[in-house]
Amino acid sequence: MRFGPVPTAEALGAILAHSVPLPGGGRLRKGMILGPEDLADLRAARIAEVTVARLDPGDVPEDAAAARLAAALVPDPAAALLARSDAFTGRVNLNAMAPGLVALDAARIHALNRIDPAITLATLAPLMRVTPGMLVGTVKIISYAVAPGALAAAEHVARAAIRILPVTRASAGLLLTEVPGQDEKLAAKGRRAVEGRLAALGMTLAGCVVAAHDPAAMAAALADLPGDMLLILTGSATSDLHDTAPQALTLAGGHVARFGMPVDPGNLLFHGRLKDRPVIGLPGCARSPALNGADWVLERMACGLDPSDDDIAAMGVGGLLKEIPIRPQPREPRP
Repeated sequence: MRFGPVPTAEALGAILAHSVPLPGGGRLRKGMILGPEDLADLRAARIAEVTVARLDPGDVPEDAAAARLAAALVPDPAAALLARSDAFTGRVNLNAMAPGLVALDAARIHALNRIDPAITLATLAPLMRVTPGMLVGTVKIISYAVAPGALAAAEHVARAAIRILPVTRASAGLLLTEVPGQDEKLAAKGRRAVEGRLAALGMTLAGCVVAAHDPAAMAAALADLPGDMLLILTGSATSDLHDTAPQALTLAGGHVARFGMPVDPGNLLFHGRLKDRPVIGLPGCARSPALNGADWVLERMACGLDPSDDDIAAMGVGGLLKEIPIRPQPREPRP
């Protein structure tokens, strides 16, 4: 592609690089292909020179290039749960078709973005939660056209590099506990916050039980609780692997895989399994709708991912989240 100023008389069929106002209030818009009538308007306005882009043989125009790259990234929209928009001004948007998490091959997307500065893909962060219609990625061809070899290389490296992991666990059961002297509104607040999180994932609350903060009572409640996964939100914070809630999971016949995570708020989370169902012991900050470490674990498990120790350890980078105002022990002393 050649770019630069040319005499108006030589601009036929070229792409106008900058909008040009015309006498009487009209305007020739950036990106249009100049035809005979446009050149006549320019001459009438006494504009002797315009800045244009002219394609070389084989160059792929921006919209065609964007459409081709998006088709390589998402060859099967129904399988990837990503809708491709029509190309416009060198852009194609990729929008989620269902709730879930962004799954992508970061190495291949990095490689795509290194091929040619004019060929770009911007995405959400890996494993970010999305809702239907949410913009997940955008292909943008920065110049008016790209060389065919560069586009072919980008198509090859980017094939099927992004998709949505759908929610595979459709429901959850919630166990709430009460301790003597507890504010009677606390359990209801926790239930509302959990229901909101589940709804954002397209999940339902299969059942909610309130039990005494006692291992035996909690174990009995867990055994009967419905749902594809189980959530525990206690009236008193879990502060050790052998505390009340982890003990209850063990008594019910389950096991604890990990207590604690390097995400703040959310440090006091534990997770494990009861038979074939994942269990999350939610930290107290889960009563707030604000993002916390429990969200990251809940979202992954809802989509069929069971985080390993390494997965949770890796959450520490970027795991310093916004402080929650209702927190009884903030990170820094309040002034």
